Amino acid sequence: MKLISYHRDGKACFGAVVDDGVIELSGRVAAPDLASLVADAQQLQQAQDIVAKGQPDRKLASVDLDPVIPNPRKVVCVGINYVKHAEEAGRKVGDYPVIFQRYSETVLAHGKPLLRPKASTHFDFEAELAVVIGKGGSHIDPANAMEHVAGYTCFNDASVRDWQFHTHQYGMGKNFRATGAVGPWLVTADEIPEYRNLTIQGVLNGQVMQEGKLSELAFDVPALIAYISQALPWHPGDILATGTPSGIGFKRTPPVFLKDGDTFDVVVPGVGTLSNPVVDET
Repeated sequence: MKLISYHRDGKACFGAVVDDGVIELSGRVAAPDLASLVADAQQLQQAQDIVAKGQPDRKLASVDLDPVIPNPRKVVCVGINYVKHAEEAGRKVGDYPVIFQRYSETVLAHGKPLLRPKASTHFDFEAELAVVIGKGGSHIDPANAMEHVAGYTCFNDASVRDWQFHTHQYGMGKNFRATGAVGPWLVTADEIPEYRNLTIQGVLNGQVMQEGKLSELAFDVPALIAYISQALPWHPGDILATGTPSGIGFKRTPPVFLKDGDTFDVVVPGVGTLSNPVVDET
């Protein structure tokens, strides 16, 4: 299934996308939101049955999309996780993954405008595959880690590069208001039997800037889930952004940064296309 969170008539809802329509699941299953739905195997099966037998209630274009999980408890990001990206950044892949956090309030839905901040013109793009956690837990064995995956979505970890390198910590450059994006939907894990077969592109105004294969991750999804679970418990609806491939803007000659009027797409065939315009913060 392709699952979305959205607003309709001022009300927060969730549902399944079928072709160009939406089958609303809010009120038809007991779960109050999408994070709760993917955490409950019985309700998720009930949702699948509804979708298999149902007809769309409305057009997808008629709803106001929210981030796939509107308020995840955690958005955990991974840096330097493709070897070629590490090379272009002048870094080496270490013995442990580079982990940092994003505040969920900085993350927008598909179609919503990314804000190039007043404080910087060094606003860069990062196309990523994100994992949505369905089953929580701590101290997870890598051999069992994929059991905790609800599904996959697209992610843009757009970064304010000069602020990112003010100090040795990435934090501020990754957490400006309205600079990240996720969506347009969550594709459930049963639809993607092997995520390593996926490819990813970052496309700026129709031009492919980034390309990668998920088989090229230095630290794969099970390793990341297990590693992070040693420190923090995973909760349903948490998001893990797996890292970006080579081709980022600030390592180009000359550098390419996002500007007002641009559109950046994260394209993962089999998952979807996340598209966001760029506007200047006012």
